[in-house]
Amino acid sequence: MTKYYHPAEIEPKWQKKWEEKSLYQASDFAKTPKKYLLVEFPYPSGEGLHVGHCRSYSALDTLSRKKRMEDFNVLFPIGWDAFGLPTENYALKTGIHPAEATKKNVADIKRQCQAMGFSFDWSREVNTTDPKYYKWTQWIFLKLFEKGLAYQAEIPINWCPSCKIGLANEEVVDGKCERCETLVEKTERKQWMFKITEYADRLLKDLEKVDYLPKIKAQQINWIGRSEGVTLKFPLIDSGKKASIEVFTTRIDTIFGVTAIIIAPDHPLVLGLLKGKEKINKEDLEKVQQYVQKAKKKSEFERTQLAKEKTGVFTGLYCLNPLNKERVPVWVGDYVVATYGGGAVMVVPAHDYRDYDFAKKYGLEIREVVSGGNTSKDAFVDYGKLINSGQFNGLTSEQAIEKITEWLTEKKIGKKTISYKLRDWIFSRQHYWGEPIPIVHCQKCGVVPVPEKDLPVELPYVEKYQPTGTGESPLAAVEGWVNVSCPKCGGSGKRETDTMPNWAGSNWYFLRYLDPQNDKEFAERKKIDYWMPVDLYNGGMEHTTLHLLYSRFIYKVLFDLGIVPETEPYARRYSHGMVLAQDGRKMSKSFGNVVNPDEIINKFGADTLRIYEMFMGPFDQAINWSSEGIEGCWRFLNRVWKLVKENVNNKPTNSNLYIKLHQTIKKVSEDLEGMKFNTAVAAMMEFINEWSLGFLNQKEAELFIKILAPFAPHLTEEIWIEILGNKFSVHLEGWPKYDKNLIKEEKATIVIQINGKLRGQIEIESQKSKVKSQIEELAKKETNVVKYLEGKKIKKIIFVPGKIINFVV
Repeated sequence: MTKYYHPAEIEPKWQKKWEEKSLYQASDFAKTPKKYLLVEFPYPSGEGLHVGHCRSYSALDTLSRKKRMEDFNVLFPIGWDAFGLPTENYALKTGIHPAEATKKNVADIKRQCQAMGFSFDWSREVNTTDPKYYKWTQWIFLKLFEKGLAYQAEIPINWCPSCKIGLANEEVVDGKCERCETLVEKTERKQWMFKITEYADRLLKDLEKVDYLPKIKAQQINWIGRSEGVTLKFPLIDSGKKASIEVFTTRIDTIFGVTAIIIAPDHPLVLGLLKGKEKINKEDLEKVQQYVQKAKKKSEFERTQLAKEKTGVFTGLYCLNPLNKERVPVWVGDYVVATYGGGAVMVVPAHDYRDYDFAKKYGLEIREVVSGGNTSKDAFVDYGKLINSGQFNGLTSEQAIEKITEWLTEKKIGKKTISYKLRDWIFSRQHYWGEPIPIVHCQKCGVVPVPEKDLPVELPYVEKYQPTGTGESPLAAVEGWVNVSCPKCGGSGKRETDTMPNWAGSNWYFLRYLDPQNDKEFAERKKIDYWMPVDLYNGGMEHTTLHLLYSRFIYKVLFDLGIVPETEPYARRYSHGMVLAQDGRKMSKSFGNVVNPDEIINKFGADTLRIYEMFMGPFDQAINWSSEGIEGCWRFLNRVWKLVKENVNNKPTNSNLYIKLHQTIKKVSEDLEGMKFNTAVAAMMEFINEWSLGFLNQKEAELFIKILAPFAPHLTEEIWIEILGNKFSVHLEGWPKYDKNLIKEEKATIVIQINGKLRGQIEIESQKSKVKSQIEELAKKETNVVKYLEGKKIKKIIFVPGKIINFVV
C-alpha cells in the first residue's frame, strides 16, 4: 500500500485497471435509463490539449461518473475533428504531410486524455479523416443533393491574393487571411451551397423545445435574424430605363424621414454603374470605382460591425420617395451587404443611430418624423406619434406601420415581407485537406452524383498539397483521380475538386458514436431511437452559433428523410467560460502564457488539475489561471488522504459532523446537477475542515469518498480499495443519498420593492420562496410595505423566484 499520496504511482495503475475492465463502455439497449453526455470533440492540432479543453472534459466526466453511480447507462464518447485548414497550415509550415501530422497529433491528445483519467468510451472513438467515417459524411451530402438542398452558385468569396485560395468567413480574422495575414479581397466563384435558409423558421421555432442557456438561444436567434417589415421600391430618376431600388425596412413609419438611400458595393446597380449601364458623370464614377475597390478588401464581418465608423460615396444618382415624391440621393456604403434586405437601406437619420452618424459625417438632412426625442442631439429610435408625415400625421408608429403598409400594397409599390440575416451555407473549400465532394461533372449529363455503392470517394494521397495559384483545390492537378467515367452515361467526366469544410464531419458526429463500426448505414435506427437526443452537450461559446446551427440543420434534414426520430439533436446545451492566462489575456504561444496540462499532471497529478478546473470559478464564466489555486487543490487532496488514514475509526461519528456530512452530500448532489462545480468542491473543502477536528466512522468516510470520486477518480479509487479495503471499484458504487431528517430547512431572503425601490424583506423556507402567491401574501403584510401600498393601485407584480418581488403601482 502506498504510504503517501503519490499521483505518479497511483494514476497510471488505475487507468490501466479501468481499461482492462472496460469500466466505461456504454451498453446499447440497457434496462436502466440512458444518459448521453457529449463534449465537442477536439481538433487534433500540434499544440495538443490545453487547459480549456480540460475544463470542459473534467466537468462532463464528473457528471458522467455521477450518473453511472446513479445507475444510468451513460454514453460519454470521444473522437477527432481532424480535417481542415489548421492541419493543412501546419503541414505547409513543417513539410509534414497532413495525414502524418493528424496521426501524430491524435496519438498525443489521446495520451493526454487518458492521463487525465477521463471516462470516455474509447470503443466508440471516431475520426473524421477515416474513409469509413467520411463515407457517411459524403452520403449525407448526397441526401441533401437529392432533396435539392445542395446546389452550385456563382457568389462573392473571400480571396487571399498571397495564398491564392478562397477562404470561408471563419478563416478571415480582422479582414486578413488566417494562414498568412494578408488582407483578403472579394472575388466571384462558383461554390457548393446548402439551402439552410429553407429551415430558418424551424430553426427558430424549435428553440422552444430545448433547454439551452439564454445567451446561446440569443446567438442562434440573432444569427438567423428574422425581421418582419415592408419591401418597397424607390424608382430611379433620369435613368434610361424604368429601374428602381428595392428596400426592406422594419420601420416603414419613418418613410417620410428618408434623406438618402444607401446600396451595397456589390449591389446590381453599382455593378451596372461600373459597366457603364447606368450613366453618371466621370468624377462620380471614379469615386465609386475607388470606393468599391477599397470595400473589396474588407470582410463582411468588418463591414457590418456596429462600432465601426460608417463610410460612403455619392453615386450621382437620385431616386424618388414613393410617398412624398421627394428626390433622394443614392449612396454606396460598405456597411450595407447585398445578401440582406436586397442590399439597400433607406437612411432615416433622425430615427436610427447608424444613419444619424452617417448624416452628421456627410451633411445629410436630419428630419424628425416621429415625435418624442431631441434629434438635435441624437436619433430617437423608439415608437411615438408621426409628424411631418403628410396624411399619416398624428398616428402612432404602430398605427402608421399598418396604414402605410396598406397604402403601399394598394398602389402595388410595396408589400409585407419577412427577411432573414441568415444566408445559405457556403460548403465548398479550395483546400486539399478535406472530404471530397461526391460529384462528377459531365459535359453531356451536367452535375452527376456519385452512386452510393461507390462511396467513399477517397481523398488521394498527394505529395503536393500547396495552393495551386489558380483558386482551385490542389486536387485539380491529380489527373488520374480527377478524370473518371460519368456514372450516368459512361462518357468522360471530371470529379469535383473542391473539398468540404471542417463543419462537414462535425455536424453529425454525435450520431456516428451510436454505431461507429456499422458499414451498412451511418447508424442503426434502433440505436438512434434508444440514445437520441443528446441529454447534455457542452462546449465553448465560440461554437454555439455556426456549429450548433449547422448541426441542428443537418439533423432536421435527416428527420425529414425519416432517418432520426426527433427534430432537435440536443436536449440541453451548456457552455463553459474560457480559461485565461494568469495575466488576464487569452492563452497564446505568441504571449508565452500557455499552460500545458502535461506540466501540471507531472507535478501535481491529474486529480489536482481536475479539481482545480472545477474549483477555479463559475463554470460558465471566463476565469484567470492561478498557480496558487492549483497548489490549494493539491493541499486539499493531501488532507483527504491524511484524514482517511488518521481520522477514521469504528466508533459512531459525532452527531454534528454526521449532520455536516449529509448536508455536504445534498449540496454536492444538487450543485452537480446545476453545473455549479466550484461550489460543490468548496462544500467538500469546507467539510474536511470539520472532519479534521474529529473522527468519521468508516461507513461515513466511505460516503464522503463516493461524492469525491467523480472529481478525483484516481485518489478515491486508491483510498477505496487500498486503504479502506473495499472491492473494485468505487466508481461502481451507488451515489450516496442524504438523510432528509438531518437537513435543516434552508432559509431564503426575499427583497420587497415598490416601483423598484427597496421597501422591506421577508425570510422564508427556501422551498416556499418560489411560490408567488405565498410571497405576495406575506409581502403585503409587511409593516413598511403596507403604508406604501395604501391607497395605491397595483398595476403589475414582477416576481423573481427566491429573490425579489416588485409591486408596480
